[in-house]
Amino acid sequence: MSLSVVRRQSDIEPLSPSLHPVIDRVYRNRNIASTDELEVGLKALAHFDLLKGIDDATAVLTEAFTGQKQLTVVGDFDADGATSTAVCMLALRAMGLKNINYLVPNRFDFGYGLSEPLVELAAQQGAQVILTVDSGIACHAGVKKANQLDIKVVITDHHLPGATLPAASAIVNPNQPDCTFPSKSLAGVGVAFYLMLAQRARLTQEGWFTDNGITPPNLAELLDIVAVGTVADVVTLDANNRVLVHQGLQRIRSGRCRAGIKALVEVANRQLRILSASDLGFVVAPRLNAAGRLDDMALGIECLLCDDVLSARTAAARLDELNQERKEIEQSMRLDAEKIVASLNVDKPVNHDALVIYQSDFHQGVIGIVAGRIKEQFGVPTIAFAMQDDITLKGSARSVTGFHIRDVLEEISSRYPDLITKFGGHAMAAGLSLPLQNLSAFTDAFKTISRPYLDALPRQDSILSDGELSDSEFDLFFAHELNKAGPFGQGFEAPRFDGVFTLVAQRIVGQKHLKFTVRLQSGKEVDGIAFNIDPQLWPDPDVKQVELVYQLDINVFRNQETVQLLAEQVTPYA
Repeated sequence: MSLSVVRRQSDIEPLSPSLHPVIDRVYRNRNIASTDELEVGLKALAHFDLLKGIDDATAVLTEAFTGQKQLTVVGDFDADGATSTAVCMLALRAMGLKNINYLVPNRFDFGYGLSEPLVELAAQQGAQVILTVDSGIACHAGVKKANQLDIKVVITDHHLPGATLPAASAIVNPNQPDCTFPSKSLAGVGVAFYLMLAQRARLTQEGWFTDNGITPPNLAELLDIVAVGTVADVVTLDANNRVLVHQGLQRIRSGRCRAGIKALVEVANRQLRILSASDLGFVVAPRLNAAGRLDDMALGIECLLCDDVLSARTAAARLDELNQERKEIEQSMRLDAEKIVASLNVDKPVNHDALVIYQSDFHQGVIGIVAGRIKEQFGVPTIAFAMQDDITLKGSARSVTGFHIRDVLEEISSRYPDLITKFGGHAMAAGLSLPLQNLSAFTDAFKTISRPYLDALPRQDSILSDGELSDSEFDLFFAHELNKAGPFGQGFEAPRFDGVFTLVAQRIVGQKHLKFTVRLQSGKEVDGIAFNIDPQLWPDPDVKQVELVYQLDINVFRNQETVQLLAEQVTPYA
């Protein structure tokens, strides 16, 4: 089904004559009202002092430095968790902490977060301080166990807290009550990076670096990792996050990035100098995530930590192999999930209930991807479940704009206290577990509670465009300018244009992608590609003109750059 094209309309006055008119229009369409909001220099970052709990956290870490205590970073098994772990390991080592290691809970053995068994493992390894990254805000039992073992816990997280907070020594989370930090959309790696900034400032103030002959590290060198984790976790690119991602991208494009990131870009056959924020999300992040989904996230973390090119390339190659395996498993699961959805007789998914999908042989490492794919296909919140053990289901939820999935799960937990064992997450994504015997009752509750929220949402039957481009704008100079105008991403969407073109060539590549060439009014021809098209509809030799909704992209082949259209929608035009 083709969505109707709606061109964005902004009543904001043009921002600056120095901006290209199309880029000016793109910014205004995203509610930018002043060029001040486009500042992406580091001076535009909110200060770490605004984070509640930051002083308590640096106090605990400073004790670890002065006493050279054993500190264990406890991460998470996704790209945000991996990058958060890497940032803390690299920063704390560079600041002079010697006794430091990390643990990442294998999703198949420990589950999510700081669990009691993971705390016991950390204790066996001699941990005296635990620093959680991208997790911990819901880990009451794990923190309690650590306290019993006389291990101090510093939590850094960005997920929404529950009604009560764990009894940790310090909590740094912009979403905890009474925190005045202006960016509530920091990813886990953003919170970890801010804590490292604060820790360096405290150690400087207390003379640590001078007393120990240590040069204070330039933490800006870690922004390439911060950018990857921020984009990977699909958090809103508000003004603060745009600074973090922009600065990290600049380092990557100039080649001043970690060997592991460079290797991951290389193994995907992408060019560093024109890498975009979306490439971080669709190229680098999936390969990092594959380690946590199918194997051990330590492989992804070590890829980020290693300094030499050879080791980085070896790790990246293994991550690429895992990603290919993940794709095969996901494709099989997606086909099974779509069969289940088809059996529901969903005629108009945008008008239908939220979806719950379960199959006994689903792989719990990729249910989040399956939920995301089904959500994209049908436009409704989706939860995919897999077996966690003989009696427990593990679920991964993906939501649509305007439907706060974590809040809905909390409402279910409040109204039906015995249905969900545990849950956590944020507006667009969440995780949960529940007894297998509760699946039917949970499905009914989820659909019932979701229905009024979904009914209040605007119907997703249209696609927003930034308008048409003139023929002169289909060139490399403007494509590069558009690429540099970002970073674009969640909440600050990449520019999307529409127009009617003469179709001069079309063919299928890779079984389900449409490669095509269109002719502009000037006679110039431009290549394009549409991914995952319906092979029953395309190619169609009878179609002579098409309406495209597309992004302007730069294709690199044999070191030659050409303009390319990434078509999100291809519709015959009569």
